Amino acid sequence: MQPELNYKEALKLGQKEVRARAAKNENTGLAVLDELIPPEQALSGVSLGVIQIPMWFIVGTKTAGRVNAFAPNFMPLLPESTEFAAKWESLYRSHMTEGIRESIKVYEYLNRYYVEEGNKRVSVLKYCGAYSIPADVTRIMPEKTDSEEVQLYLEYLEFNRYSKINFIEFSKRGSYRELLRAMGKPFDEYWSIDEQQRFSSTYYFFERAYNESGGGKLKTTVGDAMLSYIQIYGYSQLQNESEAQIRINLKKMWEEIALKEEDEAIELKTVPVEEKKQSVIAKVLPIAKPQKLKTAFVYDVPPEKSGWVSDHEMGRKHTQTVLGDKVETEVYICGGESNYPDVLEQAIGEGCRLIFTTSPRMLQASLRAAVEYPDVVIMNCSLNTSHRYVRTYYTRMYEVKFILGILAGSLTQSGRLGYVCDYPIFGQIAGINAFALGAQMANPRSKVYLEWSSVKGAKEAALSLNRQHIHLISSQDTARYSEDDRSSFGLSHIGSDKTDLLAVPVWKWGVYYEKLLRSVLDKTIKSEYVNTARALNYYWGMSAGVVDIEYAPALPLASRRYADFFRRSLISGAGKPFLTPFYSQSGEIVGARQNELNLEQIINMDYLVDNVVGSIPAYDALSDVGKATVDTVGVQKAKLKEDEKSGEQS
Repeated sequence: MQPELNYKEALKLGQKEVRARAAKNENTGLAVLDELIPPEQALSGVSLGVIQIPMWFIVGTKTAGRVNAFAPNFMPLLPESTEFAAKWESLYRSHMTEGIRESIKVYEYLNRYYVEEGNKRVSVLKYCGAYSIPADVTRIMPEKTDSEEVQLYLEYLEFNRYSKINFIEFSKRGSYRELLRAMGKPFDEYWSIDEQQRFSSTYYFFERAYNESGGGKLKTTVGDAMLSYIQIYGYSQLQNESEAQIRINLKKMWEEIALKEEDEAIELKTVPVEEKKQSVIAKVLPIAKPQKLKTAFVYDVPPEKSGWVSDHEMGRKHTQTVLGDKVETEVYICGGESNYPDVLEQAIGEGCRLIFTTSPRMLQASLRAAVEYPDVVIMNCSLNTSHRYVRTYYTRMYEVKFILGILAGSLTQSGRLGYVCDYPIFGQIAGINAFALGAQMANPRSKVYLEWSSVKGAKEAALSLNRQHIHLISSQDTARYSEDDRSSFGLSHIGSDKTDLLAVPVWKWGVYYEKLLRSVLDKTIKSEYVNTARALNYYWGMSAGVVDIEYAPALPLASRRYADFFRRSLISGAGKPFLTPFYSQSGEIVGARQNELNLEQIINMDYLVDNVVGSIPAYDALSDVGKATVDTVGVQKAKLKEDEKSGEQS
């Protein structure tokens, strides 16, 4: 019996795939599992029984026996006159009339499937565009290493254990947990059958909309794109949207998805760009007075209830005074996380074209508003967030912490210093380590005992250190307005009967906002955005004049001069808090082949240096506000529960 047109068409698809692979100098045959791992490793596989597996994850065969019969896309390669072709065509007709119900037998390795029995069934179903196939699966575990591929697979296994979902994959570690967090699902809760079916249906419709929008041309996985979508629009909304609406929203946020393609998704702006000078012609010719730039400052709570917000409010007032003829600033108070979207809508509706959201917890609401209103510039006060539509800004506070550490190390007699940190988020870990390295430089025997205000509360954290006979303590970066600890910030000597403030960090938000606003007014920010495909993070420090240190009267004059020497060196760029090598708590050498850490390494610190006594807290130990903050900009270790941290360490 002569093969019919379907085999001919499948054969052409196979030959086309081989030619395309050859042109790219890629492997033109099916992957063979026995060539990827030692054969004895397959013998230790674990049976998963018969389950539905996604067709696009079937990438090869168990042995090399059939490798010449199929192209890498599982389309046939043998001539039309062969018995193989006749059997393939017969199987195709059978599938079209009765369907293929018999399961195949496969091995799963690193979330990819290799066929032992049923290669032609896979070929026919791939040709027909089938979504999944029943398979008797044997899972082969990889050797446990620190490689990105293996660690990502282990995260998938944890997700799959509770969800039973095996068709979504991500390209970056931590994404499975980010997905669960965005869905409002606990990490260790088994999914019901209904939840599995609803997720499968939601994924299926999103995948179709994504591929129809051109997603198939990107390296970004469907899972990466779906996570970005949920982070902007929410899982609940996605579940109830039509494919048409999903496509509309995808078009709005496409640059956010394309950003996932970038190897370095974030572009750090470490110094302000000089303001553009007015041309001679512009100075001579009469120019119509430009309309004032209406700018919103969005706060969590009123300024009188938060030192953090109060500092930003003083910055707003400074900017309004300096740029009063060019800007009009408005204050918006949210009064709770649920109000973020409505408050941003209100600000935009009232004509604000530049919006500063002053808490990292506002990031998701900021991102959605920025996608929906592309003509509005939205800037969020946070660090290390790779979002295309929202610019972020923060200070290099670790520079001041380094000086405070030097002061503390030079003043201590016991060598025991205290440090109270707010949240285990990007930037804060660098502050702890900078303080500890500064103290170690001034006094090699110094130890820094670490407590967290987001675990114990600021007052109790300081008292806990006092009970350990530790009196030189670096506390919060700004004054608080609760718990009767309004002066508990900066470096202090806290005795049994009195507290002597020695030196404090100074946030110069007025300078920061003035420079940011000037860059918006002269279109510098717009040109920076247009000329890069990456997310923009403004990360300015002492050299930009946006953060500094002030000394209290109680600090001895000699200590002031000592600290000032390092202050001037940091401002000039000669001072380097993170000169290498140094050691982490685990004894690992950090930066053995570098002179200093780069900014990306500093921002992404998720370890503590060797003279710190304490640890990054587990997620379940944090306060509700701490959890909300960590959900958005927390380091990965802070997103683990206590038992998970123990397992990771072992």
